[in-house]
Amino acid sequence: MRVSIASDHAGYDMRQQVVKHLIDKGFEVIDGGAVSATERFNYVDAGNKVAEDVLSGKADRGIAICGTGIGISMTCNKHKGIRCALCNNEYMARMCRQHNDANVLSFGARVVGPEIAFAMVDCFFEEEFAGGRHAERLATMAATEDINFK
Repeated sequence: MRVSIASDHAGYDMRQQVVKHLIDKGFEVIDGGAVSATERFNYVDAGNKVAEDVLSGKADRGIAICGTGIGISMTCNKHKGIRCALCNNEYMARMCRQHNDANVLSFGARVVGPEIAFAMVDCFFEEEFAGGRHAERLATMAATEDINFK
C-alpha cells in the first residue's frame, strides 16, 4: 500500500518517526512537507499535498500531521472526496475506518506521543470499512459534497 504523509514544521519530528514505522511495516511512503522542525512550513501546503496524492491515486491513503492536527485536517477536508479524520486515540482511528471509510488520518504532534501515533496508524491500516448502514451515510455525505463543492 502506498501512503502519502506530510506535515508542517510542528509535525516534522513525529512525521519522521511515523515514516520509519510505516517503512518497517512494509508500506511504500510518499514523504512530503516540512524539511525540518525549525524551518517554517505551512500546514495548508502539507494538507493539500496529502489530499492531492490520495485523490490522484498516487497514494492509497494519507496521513497528515501538524501541531494539533486541526488545521491540517480542515485543509484536507476542503478537497472533494477526502474523508480526513482527526484522531487522538486508537478507538477513534479504528472507528474512522470502520464507520467512515476515512482515507486520511490526521493527528497533532503536540497532542499525542509516538506510541499512541503508531497505534493509531496501525489501526488506520488494519481496519476495514464495515459497509452496510455506514455506506448509506457515506453516500449521503458524497451527495452533500456534490451540493456544496462548486
